[in-house]
Amino acid sequence: MASEDKAVDYTLDNPDTLTKYKSAAQISEKALAAVSALCVAGAKIVDICEQGDKLIEEELTKVYRGKKVNKGFSHPTTVSPSSYITPYTPLRSDVSEAAVELQAGELVKVQLGAQIDGFGSIVCNTVIVPTEGEATDAAVSGRTADLILATYYANELLLRLLLPPGVLASGTDEEKAKAAATKPITQHKISSLLDTVAKSYEVSLVENTTSWLFERNEIEGTKKIILSPSEGSKGDGVPEVGEVWGVEIGMSLGAGKTKQLEQRSTLHRRTNQTYGLKRPTSRKIYSEVQKKFGLFPFSLRQLDDERDAKSGVVECVRGNVFRQYELVGDKDGSPVARLLTTLAITKNGITKLGSAPALDLSKFKSEKSITDEEILKILEQPLARNTGTKSKNKKKKKKPAKKAATAKADENDDESEEDSE
Repeated sequence: MASEDKAVDYTLDNPDTLTKYKSAAQISEKALAAVSALCVAGAKIVDICEQGDKLIEEELTKVYRGKKVNKGFSHPTTVSPSSYITPYTPLRSDVSEAAVELQAGELVKVQLGAQIDGFGSIVCNTVIVPTEGEATDAAVSGRTADLILATYYANELLLRLLLPPGVLASGTDEEKAKAAATKPITQHKISSLLDTVAKSYEVSLVENTTSWLFERNEIEGTKKIILSPSEGSKGDGVPEVGEVWGVEIGMSLGAGKTKQLEQRSTLHRRTNQTYGLKRPTSRKIYSEVQKKFGLFPFSLRQLDDERDAKSGVVECVRGNVFRQYELVGDKDGSPVARLLTTLAITKNGITKLGSAPALDLSKFKSEKSITDEEILKILEQPLARNTGTKSKNKKKKKKPAKKAATAKADENDDESEEDSE
């Protein structure tokens, strides 16, 4: 049996791997939409998080029925207030935090994810909490619009910058080989281009925003890309065909600097370290986490006994068998917007496995725009090669002023490449 397990191909070369990623992504996207709809003025964050987790659990029961396939969370439901950068998920037993309600006009980041057989999809979107009685299609202007548009275009740019050299090259074999031999874009260059997008809208790239290589049972793989790295921080590795990545972008109306917040850390993750836990409560919590969540992040509120969890987690963190995710916010207390996309890199380009819903750009009115020709040219490029499996109208050449339509149209190209894998 052990030899059979070793023979299983968990790469994207195995169609079953992509199917499981997609199934997890569908659940994640469905939950993201439902949770986003719950983000209304006066709603308690803890209630929203609990409802989001319940929905993910319900959706997981509908797939791979009767099969011995591990299913669960790749990330608990989190709802982060306006100036928060990292995911936030309060505990019901912390009375003051459990009472926190969303405010009208607030920018909140909803992040969550599901996994099937260890193949996880995590998504994050920024939602504007509507004012009571406000039309759902009401236009957004001012600095909020600047921030949302900057985040959107930076994300579109980043996805295109992750394409390995030559993947979408056309022409003769010699021209394709030459394109493939080009050096990958450096992380410093990526940060520089994204910073230009930020400056176009007079916002800032959030420092140390990190994208990770996803692997089976692992959302922090051996490669990472760090945007706007602080001193001592450094990314490692470049994206390659056959890989799955969790790609994140963060923008701030402030300077983009971060600070650790005072609230309790409620988000944790089991590590591969071993340690002889002495307290019965600690051993109980560790065993529960090992069984329910594997190496994926979890919230203390997801454990059977929240009070035991708060007590037992202390020794687990001290012994390094749990990693504690510190709660980080904008240093200036400024509003922050974030997006997180799970994507696959194939020989035909990029497939979005899980992402925020397409942004209705017509709702966002800003006097600012991107004028950098290099960036506009990149934004006009597709994410993936059109393999002809779906009929599409030929896109007309867009003027820079209409780059929004180009970016949105290109998003639809990312569905086709898996048919030829």
